[in-house]
Amino acid sequence: MLKSDLVILISAVVALIHTLGVLSAIHAVARVRTPQGAIAWAISLLTFPYIALPLYWILGRNHFHGYVEALQRGALEQADRGGIAMILERLRDHQVDLSPERAGDLQVLAPLSRVPYTQGNVLELLVDGEATFDAIFTALEAAERYILIQFFIIKDDDLGRELHARLLRKAAVGVSIRVLYDEIGSHALPKTYIETLRAAGIAVSAFHTTRGRRNRFQLNFRNHRKIVVLDGRVAFVGGLNVGDEYLGRGPLGHWRDTHLRVRGPVVQALQRVFLADWYWATRQVLDLEWRPTATGDQIALIFPTGPADALETCSMFFHQAIVSARRRLWIASPYFVPDPPVFEALQLAALRGVDVRILLPAQPDHKLVYLASFSFLDTADRTGIQLYRYQNGFLHQKVVLVDDEVAAVGTANLDNRSLRLNFEVMAVGVDRIFAGQVAAMLEQDFQQARRTSAADLRNRSGPFRWAVRAARLFDPIL
Repeated sequence: MLKSDLVILISAVVALIHTLGVLSAIHAVARVRTPQGAIAWAISLLTFPYIALPLYWILGRNHFHGYVEALQRGALEQADRGGIAMILERLRDHQVDLSPERAGDLQVLAPLSRVPYTQGNVLELLVDGEATFDAIFTALEAAERYILIQFFIIKDDDLGRELHARLLRKAAVGVSIRVLYDEIGSHALPKTYIETLRAAGIAVSAFHTTRGRRNRFQLNFRNHRKIVVLDGRVAFVGGLNVGDEYLGRGPLGHWRDTHLRVRGPVVQALQRVFLADWYWATRQVLDLEWRPTATGDQIALIFPTGPADALETCSMFFHQAIVSARRRLWIASPYFVPDPPVFEALQLAALRGVDVRILLPAQPDHKLVYLASFSFLDTADRTGIQLYRYQNGFLHQKVVLVDDEVAAVGTANLDNRSLRLNFEVMAVGVDRIFAGQVAAMLEQDFQQARRTSAADLRNRSGPFRWAVRAARLFDPIL
C-alpha cells in the first residue's frame, strides 16, 4: 500500500470515529436519563471519542429494551392457562390500603409495583449467612412440588456445591426445579456445574441482560435479585448470594447481611417477579401455585425495580421512604452514592429533625464506590445526616427502617447501579412488631459501628482525597 493510500485510510478511520462520536453524543443527549450523565457522556464522546465511544456503547445506556414487551406477550400466553392473569385478582382478596395514620405516604408504592399491599403475611428476619442458608436448605428439603431459585451470584465453592447436591436430591424424587442466575454476576460458574443440574432434569438459565439486538453490548445491566420460592407457600429474599464469603469464609471476614423468610400472599407477589425474569430468559410459561394462603396478620408489599421500568422506580422507592419519615430513617447499605434527588431528600429529612442514619461498611469490596462515598461527608455533616462505618467485618445488608412501623429488606443499594441499572426487589413490611425487630437488629449493628465525619476525609492523605474526587466522577456507572 502506498504511503498516500495509508494516509487516506487513516484519515477516513479518524473521520468515521469522530462522526460516530458526534452521533453517539446526540444519542446520549436524547436518551440518557439524567442531565448530568447526558452532559458527561456528550462531552467525552466529542472530546475523546477513541476512548469514550466503546465505553458508551458498553456502559452508557440505562434503559433495558424488550423486557416489558416480552412480558406482555407472556401474559397473553399465560392467560389461556389461567395463571398469571389471575395473580392480581387473587391478591386483591387479601388487599389492604394503608391509612394516613398507618404509613399512608407509602401507599403510592403499590401502583408503582403493580401489586397491592396484602394482609395475612408472616415476615421473619434472617441475620447473616448461617441463619439464612440453614432456613433455605430446610425449606428445600420440605418442598414437594417445585423450587424456584434466583441469585445474582452462584459460585462453585463449598456453599455452591452444597446447594448443587441438595437440588440434585430433590430432582431425583420428582420435584420440579428452576435455577436462574445473572450471566455477569455468575460469569465464573463452570459449565460442569450447570450441565450436571440439567442432566438431572433441572431447568437452568442465565438471565441474559445482553439479550436482544439493542441490549447486546450493554454489560452495565445486571439482575441483582435473590429469590427462592418453595411450592408457592414460603419464599426468601434479601442480600445474600451463594458463595463461601457470604458465610464469612472470605478475605473480608465476617459478612454482615440480612435476608427475609416470608409466608402468605406476599409469596405469590414475589413469585410473580421470578416468573417475569424466567420468561425473559427462557420464553417459558410456568405452571405455579397462584392461590394465596393467609398465614399471619402482617401487611407487606413486594416492590420490584429495574431499568426496563418506564419510571425510575428504585429511586422513587428510596425518595418516598425518606419523605415519609417523621421520627427516624435508618438505612443500611454497602454502597452509598445516591443521586442528587435522593441525597437532597435525605438532607431535608435531617433538617426537619428526622434521625437520619446511614450504616456503611468500614472496609471496601468495590474500591471506587467506597471512595465515592467519602465525597458526601461534608454536606452530610452540615445537614445532620449521620454516617456510620461498620467495624465487625464487611456490611452487605440492604435494609430501610422508617419510624416505628415500616421496614424493608431486599437487594437494592443506595447507588446509581441499583437506582437505575440493576433489576432489584425489596420486601416492604408495614407492621410494628416487624419494624421493632429490624430496629433492634440495626441498633446492635450501630453498636459495632463508628460515626464518621468530614474530618475523617480531611485527615486522609492528599492522594486519597484526590482519589475520592476522581471516584465521584464515575457516579453514572458505579
